[in-house]
Amino acid sequence: DVDNTLVRGSTLYFLGRGMYQRGFFTKADISRFVVANLRFRMTGTEKTEVIEKFQNAATDFIGGHKVEEIKKIGEEIYDEFVSPKLWQGTFEIAKSHLDKGEEVWLVTAAPQDMANIIAQRLGLTGALGSKACIEDGIYTGKLEGKLLHGIEKAIAIQGLAQEHGFDLQQCYSYSDSHNDIPLLQAVGNPCAINPDAILRIRALAEGWPIHDFRKARFVNRLLGPAVSRIAAIITYLVPRKR
Repeated sequence: DVDNTLVRGSTLYFLGRGMYQRGFFTKADISRFVVANLRFRMTGTEKTEVIEKFQNAATDFIGGHKVEEIKKIGEEIYDEFVSPKLWQGTFEIAKSHLDKGEEVWLVTAAPQDMANIIAQRLGLTGALGSKACIEDGIYTGKLEGKLLHGIEKAIAIQGLAQEHGFDLQQCYSYSDSHNDIPLLQAVGNPCAINPDAILRIRALAEGWPIHDFRKARFVNRLLGPAVSRIAAIITYLVPRKR
């Protein structure tokens, strides 16, 4: 998974924000998209109408634009917004698999083209994402197939495994969301990263490994200034050797 697992936040939101800053659409357009995005992420449900509203918002704003144009913008947005938001701990896990000669694939509801950029920049094997329809090199504003969310992720990796000859029982999967439980259950080694409350409960019940890199950031922010002050006080109070 990508959003909140590999990257702090929503890659689709970053793409929308970057396009807005470049004058692709109005504040009203970005507001509708943000509301749909928040609703999609906060409902915690698999309701078809919620998914469809988000799906429409996610594809409408690239409709009518050239693929090469959006790809170039996507690369700029990766450098500007996505790269600084990477969870280093998650990337280290991915790198440890690569170092063993194992393939690492991103599986995300974000657009396929954006997922490809992230995978390429990080040196990962590849990516599976939601596919937007293209005609004559231009996005139509419609989705090809279903949004890669929930059970669709599990279906996607089963297809990937069949195509590449992977044994899913020997594979690992990582996610932050309980919506990805089908993805986690599809492999022999599921792991939770920065889990939401429901996924944390499930992971504890199932004995799945849990990695929470949010705690490290919070502790560092909380203790960093305090440790510095304590060090300064000790330095001031302890007599220096002459």
